[in-house]
Amino acid sequence: MSSSTVAMPPTHYLNNGLTLKSWLFTKDHKRIALLYLVAVTFFFMVGAAFAVAIRLELATPAGDLLSDENYNRVFTMHGVMMVFFFLIPAVPAILGNFLIPLQIGAKDLAFPKLNLLSFYIYFVGSLFTMYSIVSGGLDTGWTFYTPFSTVASTSAVVPAALGIFINGFSGILTGLNFIVTIHKMRAPGMTWFRLPLFVWAHYATSLIQVLGTPVLAITIVLVAAERIFGFGLFNPAVGGDPVLFQHLFWFYSHPAVYIMILPAMGIISELVAASARKQVFGYTFVAFASIGIAVIGFLVWGHHMFVSGESVYAALVFSVLSFIVAVPSAVKVFNWIATMYRGSVSWETPMFYVAGFIGLFAIGGLTGLFLASMGLDVHLTDTYFIVAHFHYVMVGGTIMGYLGGIHFWWPKITGRMYNDLLGRVSAVVIFVGFNLTFFPQFVVGYLGMPRRYHAYPEEFQVLNVLSSAGASVLAVGYLMPLFYLAYSLKYGEIAGDNPFGAVGLEWNTTSPPPTENFKTTPVVTWEAYEYPTPVEGHVV
Repeated sequence: MSSSTVAMPPTHYLNNGLTLKSWLFTKDHKRIALLYLVAVTFFFMVGAAFAVAIRLELATPAGDLLSDENYNRVFTMHGVMMVFFFLIPAVPAILGNFLIPLQIGAKDLAFPKLNLLSFYIYFVGSLFTMYSIVSGGLDTGWTFYTPFSTVASTSAVVPAALGIFINGFSGILTGLNFIVTIHKMRAPGMTWFRLPLFVWAHYATSLIQVLGTPVLAITIVLVAAERIFGFGLFNPAVGGDPVLFQHLFWFYSHPAVYIMILPAMGIISELVAASARKQVFGYTFVAFASIGIAVIGFLVWGHHMFVSGESVYAALVFSVLSFIVAVPSAVKVFNWIATMYRGSVSWETPMFYVAGFIGLFAIGGLTGLFLASMGLDVHLTDTYFIVAHFHYVMVGGTIMGYLGGIHFWWPKITGRMYNDLLGRVSAVVIFVGFNLTFFPQFVVGYLGMPRRYHAYPEEFQVLNVLSSAGASVLAVGYLMPLFYLAYSLKYGEIAGDNPFGAVGLEWNTTSPPPTENFKTTPVVTWEAYEYPTPVEGHVV
């Protein structure tokens, strides 16, 4: 019998009860992570389908594929699905759920039942939002700006808002579970400064989820109350203030950017250390940079509102703070590069995604500084420059980190190896396709093409065709891992306990881990990322 067909021992969590009921009512954090993996992947595909419609429409200057109203619905549902049901939950709900107990030496999260409840809350919220698609669609934009969401829209605002409101509780409970677990369930000897940076990143993310998500929930309730009962909260015709909605929405939604990107940064720290075979340069600075991003991220929401009528003095303060919040991110990028410097870097699939992440995130971060400058922001607001910027950060950065993490821990999750050549090719295709798709949007945005319009002047067509062509390349890159990872589940080579030669408690147990994670509670006596001294020319 070949090694690729050897059955996994029945003690592993994957084989310990294969009935549907055993999965739907499981309290095992690893199984719940895989339930999230299936659901999140589905919603990514739904959001991607709307993206395909957008790029097909914008391939020609005339609005000849979708009507004005339908185009509004398509780009709105693309944003809603991608932001609330893919980008925000992807890394914490899947990799965070799976890895945090393993990395701190715990048998599970602090509240296993609450963990399962979080998944079902997420699923119920998604059903309400999906219902809005088949009941008239949603045309307000993913930001739900008033008066679009209150008095000007005849679309299914209430079910979509209710779905996002419900989904918010999933994030709050997950964040609370992570915080308690990290505080109370670390293995003996696992001090705060022996924690993997992946855990530090999720700790900071959880603080944002617990403190920021209730603000969004309250805001959504107020929108529904004004829409249903006619309260004068945001409608100036009855004494409301539409700018108040923007303050409330962005107070959550700017930190939400870090809910997406911080966990991906935690992944990159793990991958860089494992590939370079070195301790992360400036470990303490990288750890505190995660906390710094979480704290300062709550203070910069006003830079989304430079053209909304806020005072020049308030705008100046928010501009300065927006430059400051870039510093912890720059510290991380510098320290990753310093870690790789003179390390025996192993260029396997995960490292390709690291390189792609650093490239895309650097572009997204630098263009964010342009938008933090008031003079430039006034010109660039509501143009495709904004679209390109947040896709480079939220999509390019987050998905590169997410896919890098999936490839790094796939052998640990499944016990199987994937085709490394296909993995490296997929990373390159995604990087090339992403830049072909979104870099032209910086140019058309700077030239003045507004976003959220399905028709545009003919002089912008060449760049839009390039963007649409790039989207097809990007789609191929995203689909490749779906196929070769699925193929590896049955035909991949059996992975050892530590195929990448990494350090960390998750690599000290079997692949895949047993239901209880560890046969005995580990005792940590070493520092984080304590790799042996690199040998010149060594390849893992």
